[in-house]
Amino acid sequence: MELSGIGVGRGLAVGAVLRMPDPLPEPAAGQHGGDAAAEYATVKAALAAVSAELGDRAVRAGGDAQAVLEAASMMASDPSLDDDIKARIEAGTTGERAVFEAIAAFQDILIGMGGYLAERAADLGDVSQRIVARLRGVAAPGVPESDTPFVLVAQDLAPADTALLDLDKVLCLITRDGGPTSHTAILARSKSIPAIVGVGRALELVDGDVVVADAASGTITVNPSAQIIAQTRERIAQRAAIAHAPITPGALADGTPIPLLANLGSPAEAADAVALGAEGVGLFRTEFLFLGATRAPTVAEQQAQYVQLLQHFSGKKVVVRALDAGADKPLSFLTNSHEENPALGLRGLRALRASEQILRDQLVALANAQAETDAELWVMAPMVADAAETDYFVSIGRELGLETVGVMAEVPSLALVAEQVAQVADFLSIGTNDLTQYTLAADRMLGSVASYQDPWHPAVLRLVKMLGDAGARFGIPVGICGEAAADPQLAVVLVGLGATSLSMTPAALADVRAELLTVTLGQAKAKAALALLARTAVEARAVATATESITA
Repeated sequence: MELSGIGVGRGLAVGAVLRMPDPLPEPAAGQHGGDAAAEYATVKAALAAVSAELGDRAVRAGGDAQAVLEAASMMASDPSLDDDIKARIEAGTTGERAVFEAIAAFQDILIGMGGYLAERAADLGDVSQRIVARLRGVAAPGVPESDTPFVLVAQDLAPADTALLDLDKVLCLITRDGGPTSHTAILARSKSIPAIVGVGRALELVDGDVVVADAASGTITVNPSAQIIAQTRERIAQRAAIAHAPITPGALADGTPIPLLANLGSPAEAADAVALGAEGVGLFRTEFLFLGATRAPTVAEQQAQYVQLLQHFSGKKVVVRALDAGADKPLSFLTNSHEENPALGLRGLRALRASEQILRDQLVALANAQAETDAELWVMAPMVADAAETDYFVSIGRELGLETVGVMAEVPSLALVAEQVAQVADFLSIGTNDLTQYTLAADRMLGSVASYQDPWHPAVLRLVKMLGDAGARFGIPVGICGEAAADPQLAVVLVGLGATSLSMTPAALADVRAELLTVTLGQAKAKAALALLARTAVEARAVATATESITA
C-alpha cells in the first residue's frame, strides 16, 4: 500500500509506526454531587497544574516553540476562562463538563476572530484535554514512549507535544491534517525531521506497520519489501554523507549563484544560522521587540538589538523587515484589536503609516546600527499594496539614511503592478505565506482551509513570475523569504521563475543547497514553465518534480 501527502524537506525515514493515542472522549453531560465549592477547587487546582506544566515545557523547549507554549500556559490560567468554568459549576455542571464547555466556547470565539487567534483555538483544545485528563487521574494523550526509534503517526500534533520531541527516537512525522505551512510542517523544518502532512489515509496505519517515508516525493510505502528498505537505508546514508560535506555558497549545477539566507526572529538565532551555512539574512522579523510591550521600544533599545544581529554577519547581506503588526500580531499601542477582519485590515505598512513616528524611530535605529557595523543592511516594508506605498516607504528610508530600501510582495496587487514597483524599490522580497493566503482567499491559520495554503498553486507561481520578470527587466534583486523557499523542489521552481536568492529556516539550508546543485538554470526554468501550465497545486508539484521534466 502507498499513501501520499505533502512532504516537508527531502528527508527519508524507515521505521515502525507508533500512533498518537486517541483523544479523551468528551465528558458526559451531568450534575455534580452538590458541593460546588469543592468541585470548583478541584478544577482550579487542575488549571493551575496544567498551566505550570505548559510553562515548564516552554522554558525547556526554547526557540519558536517557547512562545507557543507560553501562550497555551496563559490560556489555562486566563481569568475569563476561570470565571466561565466557575459559573457553570455553580449552575450544577460537573467540573469535567464545565471545563469542556467553557473551553469549547472560548475556541468558537477565537475561530471567529480568524488569523493568529484562530490558530490558538487548536492549541486550546490540547489544553482542554490536559485539564480533563488531570481531573480523571489519567495521562493526557501525547507522544508515545518507546525504547526504539519510531515513525510518529497522528491526526495532528499539538505544540505541547511537538516542542519536546525526542529527536533520537522520532524518525519521521506523518499527520492526516495540516498543510505546508502548518505548525507541524514548520516544526519539522526547524528540527530537520522528515515529515509528510495532509495524508488523508494516515489513520489507516497501525502500530507496528513498517513504512518508508519519502518527504521529497510525499509518499509513504507501507510494509515495503526488504529490497526497498535496503535501498532506502543506502539513500539515507548517502544523504548523511552529503550533510557532513563542506558548506559551499548556494549555486546551481551550472555555477549560477543563488545566495541561501536565513529567516530569523531574534539576534540569539544568528550564531546557529551561520553555523548551518547561511550566507546572510533574508528576513529578520523585528516583532520580538514589540510583542507583549505596552509601548514601542526606544531608538536606543532597538539599536542595541540590531547591532547585536548585524555583528554576526560582517560583510554579508541582512534584510530587516520593518515592524509587521496587526492581524495575527496585534499591538495595543499600534493596532485596533476590534477589527472584524484584521488580516485584511490595518496591518503592516498600513499600521505604521497611521503611526509614523513608530516607523521613523525604527528606521533611525536601523540606520544607526548600520553605521556601527560593516554588515550590508537592507530594510523592507511589509504588506505593501502598490507603487505609491512603495514610494512612501522608500522615500522615508532614504531620508533617514538607509542605503538599500525595498518592499515585501505579499499582496497580489503588488505583483500586478510589479513593473511600477521595480522602478522605485531597490529590491523585492516575496513572502509566499501571505501571498498564497491572499491569492487563494484562505486564512493560513485556519485548518479548515489548509489545503488551499499551498504555494505550488499555479496562481501563486504566476504572481511570482510577474515579480521575477519585473526584477530582471529593471535590474533589481527578487528574493523569496516565505516557507516556500524551504521546500527544496519548489525552491528550484522559484529560481526558474526569477528568484535571485532564497531565505528560509536555517535547518532547511542543507537540503535546498543540495537540490539546487542538481539542476542548471535552463532546467529550473523548464520545471517552472511546466508548473505554470498546471491546473492545481498537486499537478504543479507532480509535473515539476517528474524526472522527465528535466531538459538540458
